[in-house]
Amino acid sequence: MVVLMFWLAVPELGGSSKTFTLVNYCKETIWPGVTRSDNHSGDGFTLKSGQSTVYTAPDGWSGRIWARTGCNFDSGGNGKCQTGGCGSSMNCSGPGNPPATSADFSLGEIDYYDVSLVNGFNLPIVVKAMNGTGNCSTVGCDGDLRQNCPSELASKDSDKVIGCRSACDVFNTDEYCCRGTYGNPATCLPSNYSKIFKQVCPAAYSFALDDPTSLITCSKADFVVIFCGSR
Repeated sequence: MVVLMFWLAVPELGGSSKTFTLVNYCKETIWPGVTRSDNHSGDGFTLKSGQSTVYTAPDGWSGRIWARTGCNFDSGGNGKCQTGGCGSSMNCSGPGNPPATSADFSLGEIDYYDVSLVNGFNLPIVVKAMNGTGNCSTVGCDGDLRQNCPSELASKDSDKVIGCRSACDVFNTDEYCCRGTYGNPATCLPSNYSKIFKQVCPAAYSFALDDPTSLITCSKADFVVIFCGSR
């Protein structure tokens, strides 16, 4: 496979920076989205099958990275996507709409990162920390939940399953969404649906208050975010 590379960068806010190498091992083109945790700004771009790109973020950056699928953008960068859409343009104006697998980061003296299925699943994502100190484990989901998604959670285009929604997104109850009296680890417990997610993706958050070991800490690392690759 020929890997092509190009570079993108966000403005420096002072201090050192972190690099995220995004690699598309999927069989189709994807459109990664990037947003800060405050959702005030975002980026987006096209990544063809076999391509990679390097995204640079300032130290102290917090946000998420995910893939949009089935997108159709015109020459002006306007359009829409089947999954993970984040507005009507190539550059995201907010977080990806569910279902969307996301890689979440909070950077600082110690970096925190995880892969989350809280907003559902659309593509496998794996995150690797490179040359860091600390735990620095590889996390994510290299299985494909679309293949065994419960029918009531399936997001479809015609007869094709293009994503697997979360139980919270589908049913919107306090129990599935960890709200109200279910808003703490003692009462918000795994459901039959989150257990299916966890079985396929043991190293990812399967619901809002999932096992905290799914959150990894590491220092002084750069990151590789792999779409449709193996852990």
